[in-house]
Amino acid sequence: MAQRTLRDLFIDTLQDVYDAEGQLVKALPKMAKAANNPELKQGFQQHLKQTEQHYKRLEQVFKSMAETAKRKTCEAMEGLIEEASDWLGEAAEPGVMDAGLIAHAQKVEHYEIATYGCLITWAQQLDLSDDAVALMKQTLGEEKETDETLTRLAENIINAQAAAGR
Repeated sequence: MAQRTLRDLFIDTLQDVYDAEGQLVKALPKMAKAANNPELKQGFQQHLKQTEQHYKRLEQVFKSMAETAKRKTCEAMEGLIEEASDWLGEAAEPGVMDAGLIAHAQKVEHYEIATYGCLITWAQQLDLSDDAVALMKQTLGEEKETDETLTRLAENIINAQAAAGR
């Protein structure tokens, strides 16, 4: 898509993050399965449910703009997921595996946080519906909460286990 206007850029980025969320729906179960710590495993399972909702919210944003929900391959997410998949193949101690899983998950969260932040700013500049903005703000809040939860889990449990070789 030629990005001649801010609306074009917004739609292109919306299609990109729509694909990113779809890719995550497939990747999160693998990360949950690989997690050793029960809290981390549960966190990935919970975030999968949220991600499914994020995907549906994006469909609502497309609809509010009278646009067809369409995915544009998100190469950034493909790369992040490929790195995480490579990590899953490593023969790491359980705590080290979990520390690596958290690191890869936080890379994903930071990408999503940046993307939703841009989309919200652009949506407000474009005077899109308050509902569309609210949907994206809700998702952004959940992405930030997930990142904070991963940080707490790493700092309070996982990193100590990894350092102790457990």
